[in-house]
Amino acid sequence: MKIAILPGDGIGTEIVAQAERVLGCLDLEFETETAAVGGAAYEAHGHPLPEATLKLAKEADAVLFGAVGDWKYDKLERALRPEQAILGLRKNLGLFANFRPAICYEQLTHASSLKPELVAGLDILIIRELTGDIYFGQPRGRREAPDGAFKGAPEAFDTMRYSRPEIERIAHVAFRAARKRNRKVTSVDKANVLETFQFWKDVVTEVHAQYPDVELEHMYVDNAAMQLVKAPKKFDVLVTGNMFGDILSDEAAMLTGSIGMLPSASLNESGRGLYEPSHGSAPDIAGKDLANPLATILSVAMMLRFSLNQPEAADRIESAVRSVLAAGYRTADIWSDGCTKVGTRAMGDAVVAALSGTTAKTITKS
Repeated sequence: MKIAILPGDGIGTEIVAQAERVLGCLDLEFETETAAVGGAAYEAHGHPLPEATLKLAKEADAVLFGAVGDWKYDKLERALRPEQAILGLRKNLGLFANFRPAICYEQLTHASSLKPELVAGLDILIIRELTGDIYFGQPRGRREAPDGAFKGAPEAFDTMRYSRPEIERIAHVAFRAARKRNRKVTSVDKANVLETFQFWKDVVTEVHAQYPDVELEHMYVDNAAMQLVKAPKKFDVLVTGNMFGDILSDEAAMLTGSIGMLPSASLNESGRGLYEPSHGSAPDIAGKDLANPLATILSVAMMLRFSLNQPEAADRIESAVRSVLAAGYRTADIWSDGCTKVGTRAMGDAVVAALSGTTAKTITKS
């Protein structure tokens, strides 16, 4: 099994280092190879996604990704900014289905932004379509407005678009996922305003006919955002487009106590995927041993389960995280009175200690 490791920028290097230590505790054989991506790749190679990095990602069975971005790159032309690396990987690897589970661990109910009774036992799955929508739609750019109230003024524009096959495949993913959970899908749209999402709603409804054992409800995105903070446990699987999914999954992250607890998996049609924490590079705390590595460690568990066919190893990691939380270890983002505050490295130490001491036979390249 070959894993491409792309730490990226900011806290990416710190959290991925702890995830690698967890991999090293498993009695499995891995070949890992590390490459630069994002701002680090721009500094070294003049581009956020060098050809060598993309080639490595395409050849690997799975990609473990940290985070990219830094304010110092904001003045670069858009094509050279660090964030273009993750967009390029999604597009080139065909990673159209993004899984973002939002689970509130029993020990973190008081770290959530909501009352404990609203989040206790929370376990929802947001499935975000990842390669379409306004993030990738063409045409886009800047121009002189050809019409409207401000005709002739400078304007910027992006295009929201979805094709039937794009919607069908993500709908199938959502309904199949729901069959393994509580058999309910909430499709989030804005069909009352946007033609794109009326089409989305129509296609999802058609696909649903193939899954009569799964309940389907449609919900406008503004109502979905409200319900996530009003009654989050009413949801099971949410499926939505790229932009809405980006926003809603970050909102859901705070229900769990911190976005530092939210892993993610981005999969293509063959099951190969890229695994990353849902948070960003946080350059303000980079290098300070403050970042929470648990989302990245839990992303490793998802990688083992979805792409590497090692569900028992995935279970072991998730169990280790639960035991560490039960023991009271907390990074600053999830800390509360009576708990032991630890840094990035110490949280990694705790998870490693909770696993068996078996060392993996790992071949590491640089």
